[in-house]
Formats: sequence, C-alpha cells, structure tokens
Amino acid sequence: MNQETVTAPGEPAVGTAHFRTLFPTTAHGAHTARHAAERWLAAQRGQSAPADDAGTATASLLIAELTANAALHGRVRGRAARLALTLTPTALRIEVTDARGERPPVLPTPAADVHGESGRGLLLVASLADAWGCEPYPPGGKTVWAECAGSPGALTAGTPGPGETGS
Repeated sequence: MNQETVTAPGEPAVGTAHFRTLFPTTAHGAHTARHAAERWLAAQRGQSAPADDAGTATASLLIAELTANAALHGRVRGRAARLALTLTPTALRIEVTDARGERPPVLPTPAADVHGESGRGLLLVASLADAWGCEPYPPGGKTVWAECAGSPGALTAGTPGPGETGS
C-alpha cells in the first residue's frame, strides 16, 4: 500500500525526526551525547543554538539525567550506550539503552539521603517527564525512556538536521 501526505498550500509539512548516537559509558561520553542532542534539537527548530525556554531546558535535563545514569549504572567494559530521540509535532521521546538489563532503575523514596550528592536523578525524571519507564533490550540490556508532550516545540519539515532520518 502506498501512503501519501498531502499538505495544503501555505501550511508547513509536519513529520517525525529521529536522532541516534552511540556514546561510551563515561561521564565525558554522556556529556558529549547530550550536547550533540541539544544541537540537533536546535537544528530541528531552525536555530543555531539551543533555545532558552522551559521546554528545551526540560529536554536537556532529561537527556542529561538518563545519559549520566547509563554511564554510571549501565557500564559494561567494551560496550557503548545509545541515545535516541524521536521528535514529533506533539512530543519528544528520549531513550537511553545500556547493556545492564539486570539493573533496572529504581525510583528512590523522596526522603532517601536528602544530604547526599547523588541519587535523585530519577526523581527529577519522574517529576519533569510526562511519562517514563524502562523496557528490556534483548539480549541483555535495557532502555530507559522519558516523554515530554509538546517539548521542545513543533517540528516542521525542511532541511534534515545532522543525524536525522525520516520515518
């Protein structure tokens, strides 16, 4: 079956864009992946730098937390993690896949070690994302994902950004 998209004259075409990158499970690898994703999101909005708005800040924080968790808790020597973004006109889905399927994320209680320097990343994810979860990634990994409705803005068709593939 053939599918055809029809757009009325003068209206922007909308679609879905994808970004994927592998990164080493190190702090530097997570940092580099986050910055590449931020540049890609900016390019999808026709900007040269990430926007300074709440939607972009939320997306950046979610990407940072999920990639940092993969680097810290999903590390397997010789195996990379994967960051994947799916941007539609109504939502952004962030997925981070690592090789440690036997270590699913555990949401700590809000009172857990309030004076500690770490351990609250998933609480941030749970409070900022519209939905989040974890799925097995065979043969032995896991994918932790988060979704933001309407973040970081509508995608209009145009020149594909770096890392983009259509679907």
